[in-house]
Amino acid sequence: MRGVPHHLLDVVDPKETYTVADYVRDGREAVTDILSRNKLPIIVGGTFFYIDALLGRVSTPDVEPNEALRTELELENIDTVYEKLEKLDPARAHALGKENKRRLIRAIEVAETLGSVPTLKSKELYESLVIGMSVSKEVLKENIHTRLVTRLDAGMIEEVEMLHKNGLSYERLEELGIEYRYIAEYLQGKITKKHICEFIETKSWQYAKRQMTWLKRDKNIQWFAPTELEKIFGVVEGFLG
Repeated sequence: MRGVPHHLLDVVDPKETYTVADYVRDGREAVTDILSRNKLPIIVGGTFFYIDALLGRVSTPDVEPNEALRTELELENIDTVYEKLEKLDPARAHALGKENKRRLIRAIEVAETLGSVPTLKSKELYESLVIGMSVSKEVLKENIHTRLVTRLDAGMIEEVEMLHKNGLSYERLEELGIEYRYIAEYLQGKITKKHICEFIETKSWQYAKRQMTWLKRDKNIQWFAPTELEKIFGVVEGFLG
């Protein structure tokens, strides 16, 4: 972290579900604390829906958890859960993809209550400057590959194996992200070791493309190449006055 204080890292047990509402609550507490000390909060993403919710750009529907529905859907595989949401709310299903069963279940919960996952009125809480790093598809694919190889070399397979030995179910591991899902499948003997990279890179690239589709809708983002540091600093200084 190079001496920079970070917030909301290692704040929840992986066995627990951490919702967007939890993130908004904890994130706004951290922002308030940082501002009270006359410091500048820098929000780094990440999952952009969560960031938009934190900033107040989107609201989350006020629908109570349906424990019976959740228990029923937890027993289904992710493809079945996705198909159910697709029938109820195709737009939301497409936006979520098949990366996180619990988010799909929550969307079904909301859609069954309200008819679809609504776009709620928003009230932006902060004056913010949004900067995006723009790289070519070729560079992005190479970054995905390098990041994965680095994580595997650093012992990610052993980490997932240890998490499972410490009580984290394979089903829960598969909900923690693309890498965890396919490493969990490897540890269960469902795929071979040589397929881990292939599957993770393919799914990561599909996820990255969905992220870019989401980001392109936001006209507030100012895009820069990672090498354009002087331009970025100039924009930041202008924003801060």
